[in-house]
Amino acid sequence: MTSAIDDQGAAIAITLLSAKPNVITQIKNMEVDGYQAIQVGFEDAKNPAKAQTGHTKEIKATPKITREFRLSELPEDLKIGDSLRADLFSVGDKVDVTGLSKGKGFAGVIKRHNFHRGRKTHGGRSYRRPGSIGSMYPQRIFPGKKMAGQMGHEKVTTKRLTVALIDTELNVLGIKGSVPGPKKGVVLVRGA
Repeated sequence: MTSAIDDQGAAIAITLLSAKPNVITQIKNMEVDGYQAIQVGFEDAKNPAKAQTGHTKEIKATPKITREFRLSELPEDLKIGDSLRADLFSVGDKVDVTGLSKGKGFAGVIKRHNFHRGRKTHGGRSYRRPGSIGSMYPQRIFPGKKMAGQMGHEKVTTKRLTVALIDTELNVLGIKGSVPGPKKGVVLVRGA
């Protein structure tokens, strides 16, 4: 993340994303596949699998990561092997950003669910424990009970963020605000 000055002279926090060109690897249509979508891939795989090599033989590239986007209408001018660049967006567009959140490992209820700490006086001995987890009657714990467990490393979408910067020479996309995931994490940027 970094900061930039907007048109009104205020400093805004922006996240810089590397937006390398995405190559169209497959176009799906209603007749063959039953739905309309485009499949895009980016980066180069060092040791691609044979199935992946055969799938991308037409475009003469082996993308490391592929994703599919459903479309209501397929544009006429798209064909396999075309590149989609950061200039698809323009400054001021609203976008949704999806990524894997930072994994924080096994966490207790205070860190994971913001429970209160137990009292440390008058004989209290459970400081960071969850307390009661249910009544005696059902004699089981209900599904979805907030307890200690794995925190983070889940799919998160931050909605309606604004595109603040586009640099086509450096392949950089600047998004106003923060996006989910660690550094060097893969994120998906879609129009809101």
